[in-house]
Amino acid sequence: MSDVIIVSACLLGLPTRYDGCQCANDEVLSAIGSRTVVPVCPEQLGGLATPRPAHFLDEGTGEEVLAGRSRVVNDDGEDVTEEFLRGSRAVLRIAELAGAREAWLKERSPSCGVQVTSHGEEKVPGPGVATALLRSRGIRVRGFD
Repeated sequence: MSDVIIVSACLLGLPTRYDGCQCANDEVLSAIGSRTVVPVCPEQLGGLATPRPAHFLDEGTGEEVLAGRSRVVNDDGEDVTEEFLRGSRAVLRIAELAGAREAWLKERSPSCGVQVTSHGEEKVPGPGVATALLRSRGIRVRGFD
């Protein structure tokens, strides 16, 4: 098993969340141990600014976005699907270059959600776009709040 893990930058305490805040996760920080961590933010890698409006999957899951059957929109109604796809592909490329076989990502994010994403206050079952892409390439993904 590779000792390299991809980790959502916000879980490490970096101010990459849509609202510019950080959400350091103590469980993640203590579980890292001696592993090599590569912080990523798919939304920033896709070209979106921080802070930025909240985003959500219009319908369905990240898999449906990858298949072209759904899209990602922001609170202003703008379609940002291409930015999410670009950022997800960048995260995959980073994982491949680093030799990472595992990713620890931020639950409820339209990019990184593993079990659920969110639409406002509503929790929506299913993975985000980056999670769906990483899983499709055999990378194990674990979600953290």
